[in-house]
Amino acid sequence: MFESALVEHKLGKEEYELAEPELRTRLIEAQLALLERRPFAMIVLVSGMDGAGKTEVMHRLSEWLDPRHLQTVAYGDRDEAERARPAMWRYWRDLPARGEIAVMFGSWYSEPLRDRLLGQTGRNRFERQLAAINRFEEMLSDEGIVLLKFLLVLSAAEQKRRLKALAKRTGGASRVFEEWTDVAHRDQAGAVVGEAVRRTSSNHAPWTVLPCDDPEYRDLSLGRAVLACLQSHLEAVAVVRPLAVPVAIPNVDRRNVLDTLDLALALDKAESRKRLERAQFNLLEQSQRKAFRDRALVVVFEGHDAAGKGGAIRRVVVALDPRQYRIYPIAAPNEEEKVHPYLWRFWRNVPPRGRIAIFDRSWYGRVLVERVEGFASPTEWGRAYSEINDFEEELAEGGIILVKLWLAIGKDEQLRRFEERADTGYKQFKITDEDWRNREKWDLYHDAIGDMIDRTSTTMSPWTLVEAQDKRWARVKVVETLVDRLTSEL
Repeated sequence: MFESALVEHKLGKEEYELAEPELRTRLIEAQLALLERRPFAMIVLVSGMDGAGKTEVMHRLSEWLDPRHLQTVAYGDRDEAERARPAMWRYWRDLPARGEIAVMFGSWYSEPLRDRLLGQTGRNRFERQLAAINRFEEMLSDEGIVLLKFLLVLSAAEQKRRLKALAKRTGGASRVFEEWTDVAHRDQAGAVVGEAVRRTSSNHAPWTVLPCDDPEYRDLSLGRAVLACLQSHLEAVAVVRPLAVPVAIPNVDRRNVLDTLDLALALDKAESRKRLERAQFNLLEQSQRKAFRDRALVVVFEGHDAAGKGGAIRRVVVALDPRQYRIYPIAAPNEEEKVHPYLWRFWRNVPPRGRIAIFDRSWYGRVLVERVEGFASPTEWGRAYSEINDFEEELAEGGIILVKLWLAIGKDEQLRRFEERADTGYKQFKITDEDWRNREKWDLYHDAIGDMIDRTSTTMSPWTLVEAQDKRWARVKVVETLVDRLTSEL
């Protein structure tokens, strides 16, 4: 594996002892500058052959850097909680905040590489997985995470010697090693890992192949690479550059999918009660099916202000076992959420198998309120469409059924509901100054909603548009949509 990188690299003990103190000093200085300014986060991903010293590298970085602001994570087989969620969930959960550094031993590469080597994954799927990794790492870069990826390699003779010595120290315990990058699998692993490295080494997430026969050379080289990366990125963010503006196709005829809705659709009280009760019974029945234990449900409620999202959510949850669901009301991100990638707070709340998560507002805020109100730059909201599509594809691949609902009302009906809320004491809490300000930008929101639906309604995760001018119609359609989707999926 990467034999061309295995020319002899020797560092004398004296040279190492002279260089290490200066390197440690400069690393601490760079780490403190990162912590003080918090312009980005850093992930040092450590991978490679069995016996190459991955654990020793993690210990060395913990020794050289301030461990209070250094997150070290070693991933093995997924535990019960992790197996109950999409494969990427545990990596999203552990992403460092801006100003922090994370060292990861094992990563989102481990399972695809192992499965490919063991013949459990075909070439087409493997290539799709590598493409998804490229998109994921590009998103991390866009969201302010600097990613350094190190592949630790050994000569065959040195690897054999180290693994033999390690086996003696552990008494020959089973599964001491990864068992697919050891000496016996060296050539096969080299071909698979080599392909992955070639396909996923990019400007924003490059691979560094690091010879490790000499531990001092390994540690000093890796430390210097981390230092150089920290310093270059700290210098780069000090220079203000103009933001790129995404190119948009002009909406010449002003057509919008919302304009196709028949907002006159309505139900009388008797029919709506009958249909709603039947739909609620069916929803409970579907959520209690044995087949649902291996799936999960995420329901996204979006819509115009005062469109009746709260009332629709109440009609959904009254039909469910309260131990089975959780509602997440989404407001502006808090301080902790602001220093993580935008999607981080949503990934953290992905439900395990057999459970339901209901989002009152969602990750679509980036292409709606943040776009219209200027809270996100054109570059940020412009790239968010593809990031959201990738996120939702990952949910689907993890067995999650995603239902996205847009509740739509007309401009005049919104005004009527605003005024009713303002005049009714027990409803006044529902109306805010921000609601009135948003209403003044109705046309801007109208365009943003149309773009959102056009660019994120996919075969895997389609939008359902709910005519919400009549609340009874909207509530029945919401519950019936959930029943239909669960029935078809299960």
